[in-house]
Amino acid sequence: MIPVLVLLAMAVIGAVFLRDQLTFDALAAHREALLAFRDAHYALAVGVFVLAYVGIVAFSLPGATVATLTGGFLFGLFPGVLFNLAGATAGAILLFLAARAGFGVRLAAKIEAQGGRVARLRAALAANEWEVLFLMRVTPIVPFFMANLIPALLNISLVKFAVTTAVGIIPGALVLTSVGSGLGEVFARGGSPDFGVFLEPYVVGPIVGLVALGLMPMAVRALRARAGRREV
Repeated sequence: MIPVLVLLAMAVIGAVFLRDQLTFDALAAHREALLAFRDAHYALAVGVFVLAYVGIVAFSLPGATVATLTGGFLFGLFPGVLFNLAGATAGAILLFLAARAGFGVRLAAKIEAQGGRVARLRAALAANEWEVLFLMRVTPIVPFFMANLIPALLNISLVKFAVTTAVGIIPGALVLTSVGSGLGEVFARGGSPDFGVFLEPYVVGPIVGLVALGLMPMAVRALRARAGRREV
């Protein structure tokens, strides 16, 4: 339980002491200093940013959205989106490993031993792990930190978790990084970022297509299983 307790303690400390520092207003207030540091020490700025992003995600601190906007603001859409993806993926993997080390393996074994509805749900997930994990990432239905914990509690493979995380968060990271890359003009007029872009057809359309792509293999397997039962 030590890894989990450390994460919980850091999450509480961060929520209390960093709540006002990981906000859009804080980014606006320190934007000139951040840009100056980036221009003077670009490689160091990249390293500090990615490590900070990893910490925010790993410890489930508030501010992941602001961090993604900051990546776009400081480094542009490219390579900013790559830095955002690296930080988010690495942080998610650390949280996943800590949770699984704490009680994920034992909980999964207990579920299988007891049987019942939860065990059947775990078996159904096992048959569609790639698709379910991908859908958890590409859709906003499951909060990001819960999408890191649930697979750990069910003892999902690290490789599957890492791959589906890295690929599934690309659409959202692209959109938020793009919004962040335009924050210079937003700051100049004293406004706030427009997240209505997520409702634009050119954003919604591809995401819906990805969701359909993720659901298709599960639907095909379900239809084949039903046809097999009918033949029997």
